[in-house]
Amino acid sequence: MASKKAERAADINARLKQMYPRAKCALDFTNAFELLIATILSAQSTDVRVNIVTKSLFRKYPDPQSFANASQVEMERDVKQTGFFRNKAKAVIAASKVIVEKHNGEVPQTMEELTALPGVGRKTANVVLGNAFKKNIGIVVDTHVSRVSARLGLTSNSDPEKIEQDLMKLITQKEWTIFSHRLIFHGRQICIARKPKCSECRLNELCPSAEEPLE
Repeated sequence: MASKKAERAADINARLKQMYPRAKCALDFTNAFELLIATILSAQSTDVRVNIVTKSLFRKYPDPQSFANASQVEMERDVKQTGFFRNKAKAVIAASKVIVEKHNGEVPQTMEELTALPGVGRKTANVVLGNAFKKNIGIVVDTHVSRVSARLGLTSNSDPEKIEQDLMKLITQKEWTIFSHRLIFHGRQICIARKPKCSECRLNELCPSAEEPLE
């Protein structure tokens, strides 16, 4: 049973690769620290909005020390457009302080050290590890990945960490990071939340949730 599911998952991944050959992280960054900050800010926000905010944010605060020294009030103002700005401002300042004080200003490269940072959960750590450090430690599970993987019958769980474990069993490790990007692209363009465009979807015959046959 599991092997058939894994075969179907591999087929889905192969088709997604053809559909989204340029799939990648949608957040703008030039180093691991910028990606970490951008990912913290992306919670309950859009990548487009975050990229607008970080363009000026990274000029104003060019390194971990600058973020660590920032005032809460000013940082709240700087990240306000991303929503939940008080918590986010607190998190980026606190995480930056730990990076400066405990990691010599360098973003740590292990899941354990990353998730020990304030405001950093497994999803954020996976984003940083996979995209900044090219380490396939896990699979990023956001709202798109949750929705699309459930519709495709790759998981029956709703908890992100359980969904991640399900997907990790089905997809080869070297593909973990890019697979999540492909699912995210598909979730944004075809398998949208309210009314998926099943008639346009090239995964139709592999999808148990397909609503319409291909024309």
